Amino acid sequence: MTLLRLLPIFLVIAYGLLMWRFSIWRTNKMLAENSTPLTDPSILRLTDRFAKVLELDRIDVFVYEIDVVNGLALQDGKIYLTRGFLNGKARGAYSAEELASVVAHELGHLAHDHHRRRMIDFTGQNAVFVVLSALLNRFLPFIGIWIARLISVALMARLSRTAEFEADAYAAALLIKSGIGVGPMKTMFSKLETLRKAGQDQPPAWLIGHPQPLERIAALEKLEQKWAQD
Repeated sequence: MTLLRLLPIFLVIAYGLLMWRFSIWRTNKMLAENSTPLTDPSILRLTDRFAKVLELDRIDVFVYEIDVVNGLALQDGKIYLTRGFLNGKARGAYSAEELASVVAHELGHLAHDHHRRRMIDFTGQNAVFVVLSALLNRFLPFIGIWIARLISVALMARLSRTAEFEADAYAAALLIKSGIGVGPMKTMFSKLETLRKAGQDQPPAWLIGHPQPLERIAALEKLEQKWAQD
């Protein structure tokens, strides 16, 4: 009887793993078909500094040919900046150092193995939803599932926020060790905050599901104060 009760949870976890693998495959295919190696020398000079600090031969950075402003990293170590970011640099909206800070942030996700943690978080969120919905529906028919969904989504959001702050801290340390400093990262967040305010209904893709830019600037300034005292 106990195993039968646990069966829905096992099925949800298996489904979550399957969907995650499919999502990775689809993302890899999409990026391979629509990306080219980054050739901007001003950014590559800075990522070469990252590689030297990290004792790597190089850091593979690609341009994903979409117009939105975003950055991402894959488990194979490849970093992607969107054409939207590069077009912004060409217009003078972003500097090479600011885009390098995006690369450093994505390296932070790789260093902390956030891709694996996101898979665990995703399956965990679904398992929490199944358990809570079954429990709450006994006492709160009809609205129990809705409450369970809110709780599981809130849990996932909290875990996502933690991952973003961890990646920011890693990026800040890498930028300092590379002789670039945290300044460009803070100005990038300031510019993204301006974009966020200008498009409340459709914020920049790099901000979706992330902490607000001003929160991230405040966290960076706390880190700078702490490191100055050490």
